[in-house]
Amino acid sequence: MFVKLSLAAALSSIAICPVHAESGLAAFYGGGRTASGEVTGRTALTAAHRTLPFGTRVLVTNLRNGKTVVVRITDRGPYGRGRIIDVSHAAALELDMIDSGTATVSVVRQ
Repeated sequence: MFVKLSLAAALSSIAICPVHAESGLAAFYGGGRTASGEVTGRTALTAAHRTLPFGTRVLVTNLRNGKTVVVRITDRGPYGRGRIIDVSHAAALELDMIDSGTATVSVVRQ
């Protein structure tokens, strides 16, 4: 009985808590036609994520320097091994990751 009650409490907390958070490696891309049908350029604050719905806004934080940016999911990917998100060139500038090409980030759904 206790196990069923605990499971019910855990599942209900997940259902009412829409926050999606993860940490991992990010890279950046230049833009172009996206899986959502949009055409984005180097100045757009957009990103590619494997599973989040198009239009979802996420807060991306560079864990090395604490810099943050809010991006909108417009594409699918990343397809590179070990990465959790690809951000646009403009977002990479905000995160100060242009020189390194990649950064360890946290991604939190807004």
